[in-house]
Amino acid sequence: MAPLSWRHHTLLQALLSRGPLSERDFHAVFAALSGKNPATHQQLFNDTLLKINKDLAYLQFELRACINQYDGMVYYGVVNNIADEESKLGTKYSVPQIAFYKGLLEAIVQEAGNDGSITSIDALNVRLDNQVIIVDGSQDSQSRLPSSITNFSLTQKEKTLDELIRDCWLSYTSTGKIGLGTRSFLDLRSWFRGNDIPSCVVCNEACIKASSCPNEECNVRIHEYCLRKKFSQRKASRACPGCSTEWPCQDGEAGGNDVNEPGEDEAPSANHSSRKRRKQVKAELVEENNNAGPSTAVPRSRTLRSAKAEVVEAAKEASSAGASQATRTSKRRKK
Repeated sequence: MAPLSWRHHTLLQALLSRGPLSERDFHAVFAALSGKNPATHQQLFNDTLLKINKDLAYLQFELRACINQYDGMVYYGVVNNIADEESKLGTKYSVPQIAFYKGLLEAIVQEAGNDGSITSIDALNVRLDNQVIIVDGSQDSQSRLPSSITNFSLTQKEKTLDELIRDCWLSYTSTGKIGLGTRSFLDLRSWFRGNDIPSCVVCNEACIKASSCPNEECNVRIHEYCLRKKFSQRKASRACPGCSTEWPCQDGEAGGNDVNEPGEDEAPSANHSSRKRRKQVKAELVEENNNAGPSTAVPRSRTLRSAKAEVVEAAKEASSAGASQATRTSKRRKK
């Protein structure tokens, strides 16, 4: 087998020195080295990663991709495939720091399938003694804990927490809470499976941050980015794969068809005008209803009829204006 080229080494060096890279950054490095865009040369990109992984397998390392479940972005990194998950931290972190990380990990995955994060206060209150195994199992095990565990102070926890976030083992979520970092998603795949973390029914990866089926008796969980992919079509069924319960729309997700959709034979100017007018009408109605009290709120049926009437009128006016413009243009040409 041919040895790795300088291009392979440079890709690895970028990942090792800069840590996990986003798909965009990793593709940019690959394009700079090969002169090929991975999006249009997917086979070359896959062959390059396969070649690297064949050589890394001897050292039980792997170049792997994962999805950060908090932002839905793809990241690449080099991971350790040794079964002992603690060994991934052992080269840098001390024993109490590893115990602290394990406690944080367990606290976060307890929220698996929901928010998948904990507050900073909850993180600092994580106990370390539950993460240390006493071999003899005696009742006096508490007194036999290493002093480094029992004396691990709040200041040391804060410092370790900052280091774990800086090294991408943990991260701050968009809500300001603490969740898993990119390196945890890359490295702990086997740990998730070994600890029976619920998996997504779409991609079969562990659900740390995901949506649960609205039916409380159903255990189905799906990542938010998998939901968007699965229910991307407006008219597609939104039934839960497990119990067929209707899955609600996510924030910002389109639901249903627009009111009074313009026909194909209408003039482009009429289409544009009617769409713009529909948005204005809807915005005005929402604002009016929000400002109105319970006794003055406009009934829903009346607002829909008003919206339809105004949209139809706007479309007619735009169509008439377009026809008049076309007639004037035709007359000028004849002259």
